[in-house]
Amino acid sequence: MYDRGKIIIGLIIGLGLFLFPFYYNKGEAKKAPEAVLTDKAKAAKQCIEPKEFMRTDHMKMLDVWREDVVREANRYYKSGDNKSYFMSLQVTCMECHSNKSKFCDQCHNYLGVAPYCWDCHIEPKENK
Repeated sequence: MYDRGKIIIGLIIGLGLFLFPFYYNKGEAKKAPEAVLTDKAKAAKQCIEPKEFMRTDHMKMLDVWREDVVREANRYYKSGDNKSYFMSLQVTCMECHSNKSKFCDQCHNYLGVAPYCWDCHIEPKENK
């Protein structure tokens, strides 16, 4: 009963700590990075699937590729525009998107994800 002042001070400090991240960011989200395309990717003007799909669902597609290649021995993927592609991260994807630090890592670091691609695949060498 006599600790009302301490409780109110504690609630104010707790509320301040809780609201600080919102105040600090002022409700603004950091702008997503733009991936840097290689000259080969720019020349192709088109990826396997549309850009919006690749930005949001490329990992799901790579998971399906892995299952199809390993379990079904299916090596070719038919895209939405009926083109056939060899299902391989290193051969197909990295042919155009060879700069890992400027293409893959920018978005993955922004989102705070650590994909396990390079646990099995050979990491591309950066051109300096």
